[in-house]
Amino acid sequence: MAPALAASTAKNHVRMLAIDALRGFVMLLMLVDHVRETFLLHRQVTDPIDALSVTPDLYFTRLLSTLCAPVFIFLTGLSAWLYSQKHSAGQTSLFLLKRGLFLVFLELTFVCFAWNAEFPPKTLWLQVIWCIGICMIVLAALLHFKRRWLIVLGVAIVAGHNLLDGVVLGPDSPFFVPWSILHQRAFIDITEFTRARTTYPVLPWIGVILLGWAIGPWFGKDVEPAVRLRRLFTMGLGLLLAFVFIRYLNVYGDKPWVQTGDALRTFMSFMSATKYPPSLMFLMPTLGIGLMLLALFEKAQERGAIALLAVYGGAPMFFYLLHLYVLKALYLIAVGVWGTNQGTYFGFDDLPMVWLWSVLLGVALFFPTRWFAGFKQRRRDIAILKYF
Repeated sequence: MAPALAASTAKNHVRMLAIDALRGFVMLLMLVDHVRETFLLHRQVTDPIDALSVTPDLYFTRLLSTLCAPVFIFLTGLSAWLYSQKHSAGQTSLFLLKRGLFLVFLELTFVCFAWNAEFPPKTLWLQVIWCIGICMIVLAALLHFKRRWLIVLGVAIVAGHNLLDGVVLGPDSPFFVPWSILHQRAFIDITEFTRARTTYPVLPWIGVILLGWAIGPWFGKDVEPAVRLRRLFTMGLGLLLAFVFIRYLNVYGDKPWVQTGDALRTFMSFMSATKYPPSLMFLMPTLGIGLMLLALFEKAQERGAIALLAVYGGAPMFFYLLHLYVLKALYLIAVGVWGTNQGTYFGFDDLPMVWLWSVLLGVALFFPTRWFAGFKQRRRDIAILKYF
């Protein structure tokens, strides 16, 4: 029994290491994007992946970061399933409900303040942390249904929600607020002095977290790693090929791409997809790449880089809050020392500086994140730590 138990424990460690490593990898891509948003504000663009107006360097920097939200929310669903294997359905629901509410609270308080440095804020930006929280609350209610129904619902939402793109409601509609939360980016007046912005309408993301939960049995203890890796890679490749085929047809799933007469710009237009809310053409390639990376990270789990990436993914909320406040502090210090060198902003002159500072910050934040991840493992008696 002892060797069998040891083998099972080792397999579980490999699975979790790959998940944490992928989570850490996409969070580092997120860091690059947030450094860009902090120190390249003077290069104002309506959409950083608008193929017809932005420079290729900005476009591809932003394109890389689009992996973060879909992969992270998908992994949230997968991690919830893994949690459910050691807890009852009721315990899992309660955990997801409490954590979801906690994330909504964080978004409305500490995260909003990190972006705005205003208290009370004039605008509550309902962004990715809010979205993850709402998705967890919904999953807490739906996980009691059979897996096959969650697969059907998840696929239907992800593949079909673009049929609702034409439904646009005004503030005078009684359904304006719920629809803005679900599918329509909008400003919602809360008081005379405060409004909310639904940056991340949650409906498509609910489909993503359901699919993450549904894929959980592939990570069961009785599934051989080779079988899991083959399934992940095949599914990921299938999503990429399906994306190319459907996108080429140019009939559904996002705004049409255009032939520009320039090969690079045409490719940029082909790959440009809507993130808010995430279109089918946005989710298929990002989730496809995510699945293939998950297989790659598990296969390469003995490499040191995987363990390093897993440090960031082992304390994701700590890293998220820390990097936001560090960026805000650095920006305020820079303004205080050098002033606003880019009009009304302080900023870098070019994009390579964004990448350089992203690398430097990634290295610097590794050490407090590693400390906190270790502290969280050592002090399991402190219940709130598991939410970070």
